[in-house]
Amino acid sequence: MALLSRRPKPPAEVVAQLRPDERVLAWGDTDDGRAVVATNVGLWWPFADGLRRIGWEVVSKAVWRDTTLTVTEAEVDDVLLIDRAPTSVTITEPRNLPATVRKRVESSVVRSEIALIDDGTALFVGRRVPGQDGVTWRARLEGHTLDNEVTRASVRQRIELLAASWKPID
Repeated sequence: MALLSRRPKPPAEVVAQLRPDERVLAWGDTDDGRAVVATNVGLWWPFADGLRRIGWEVVSKAVWRDTTLTVTEAEVDDVLLIDRAPTSVTITEPRNLPATVRKRVESSVVRSEIALIDDGTALFVGRRVPGQDGVTWRARLEGHTLDNEVTRASVRQRIELLAASWKPID
């Protein structure tokens, strides 16, 4: 009877790579025998060259449709977020992975707003970074806004204003 009540355990290959302060929240098995694992720090994703953690603060978009989980990760330079190509996996046993991913991505965003900047428009996003106090501000250029020094200076100025005016709600 004890065998029937045992909860499945997360993949040992992921658990072995976790930071000491990192804990598994959910995971799902993929159709190729690997796994996607959500932790309090990020999402362990099975890339072609192996498992790699994507921090919640750089998950631009996560979509669960039918049995497929698609994630868009952003690269971060000093102020800008630049989306990488979306990557997808088929999940054969999702457990509570889709709900956990959605909750973690949404809860990492503290504030977002679109604002006019020199030479265009940018989406400014304040996000919590697991294990760090405060909020990290970044921007994504929208539409046909060019990435140049004038734009970056305007983005930096707006980020400074947002960071200075942001107050946590107690």
